[in-house]
Amino acid sequence: MMNRVWEDRKSEKGFTLTELLVVIAILGILAAVVVFAVGGINNRGQSSACSSDKQALQTAEEAYYAQNNHYTDVPGLLAANFLRTSSQWYTANSSTGAVTAISGNSGSCT
Repeated sequence: MMNRVWEDRKSEKGFTLTELLVVIAILGILAAVVVFAVGGINNRGQSSACSSDKQALQTAEEAYYAQNNHYTDVPGLLAANFLRTSSQWYTANSSTGAVTAISGNSGSCT
């Protein structure tokens, strides 16, 4: 009797519930690893973008100096179109010259 049950099971095709649960667990673990890896890449990208904006501010100062033989403040850079009034990481006030980090984005921008 037991041999007949075993033979019947051998002829059936498909996966057992245990095999399917193991595969689902492995896929869940892999998905978690990918999510955390992508989060780190995103943080590094934001930090690089912030550094790029700071470098753009320095470049704008040097370009203004090359054209006018003196340095200026932020309102002067804005008036001469060497600097934009805002980016994803900062806003620049043309009247006061204040450059302010945008809240929520300033975590990786120092």
